[in-house]
Amino acid sequence: MDVIRRNTDYAMRLVVGLVGNYDKTPVSARQLAKNQDVPYDLACKLLQKLASAELVKSSMGASGGFELAKAPDKISLYEIVKAVQGGICLNRCVPDPKSCPNSCSCGISKKLIDLQDYIDEYLKKIMLSNL
Repeated sequence: MDVIRRNTDYAMRLVVGLVGNYDKTPVSARQLAKNQDVPYDLACKLLQKLASAELVKSSMGASGGFELAKAPDKISLYEIVKAVQGGICLNRCVPDPKSCPNSCSCGISKKLIDLQDYIDEYLKKIMLSNL
């Protein structure tokens, strides 16, 4: 089980690849994919998800491409994870404790919820500008 899925890792790399161009010219999806070693077709799909989440923006035309939608100190790793995989879920009981018949007496569930909260808060503190 991957806590951070491969596509999310690729998306993080794509966004980090845009940090150096913040407030400069947009970067083409093809160049960004090549620079970050992400398959081009997948990069296009991930960039669309990131654009839908308003983390990156795209522009058309000869000098078009992708750029960050916000300053690097305003985008957290948590936002990228949320945009691509909908968040991290350690176990099915974490988002929905009622899904487990033992949730009332299960000490594991409570600890997993605590760990989930810790991971979410940790990722919210890591901004692109810190990478």
